[in-house]
Amino acid sequence: VQLQAYGGGLVQTGDSLRLSCIASGRTAGFAGMGWFRQAPGKDREFVAAVAWSGSSTYYADSVRSRFTISKDIAKNSMYLQMNNLKPEDTAVYYCAANFGAGASWYRPGYAYWGQGTKVTVSS
Repeated sequence: VQLQAYGGGLVQTGDSLRLSCIASGRTAGFAGMGWFRQAPGKDREFVAAVAWSGSSTYYADSVRSRFTISKDIAKNSMYLQMNNLKPEDTAVYYCAANFGAGASWYRPGYAYWGQGTKVTVSS
């Protein structure tokens, strides 16, 4: 399984960005995909997740009202619409996939990771 994340960039406070993640390889059997982020000097943290079957989603409290995760199974893709961005959202964003955890916040449950896309929000 290979994951490719893209869509990051430099934006100002209050702007929006849409991240995309395309999966290839053995995608059959995916249970869920998620977005995590890592700011400089900090641990990687959960952002949002979506179950590959059904409509379950899960968000970190810090982004719940501003970010929306979605998927397109036909395109083996996942998206993260980020609105009202804040400087504290600055981080490298990683997409990940799991085969058993579904829409999970639990980082060790994700077996496959993309390379990350950088989001910088200026104040």
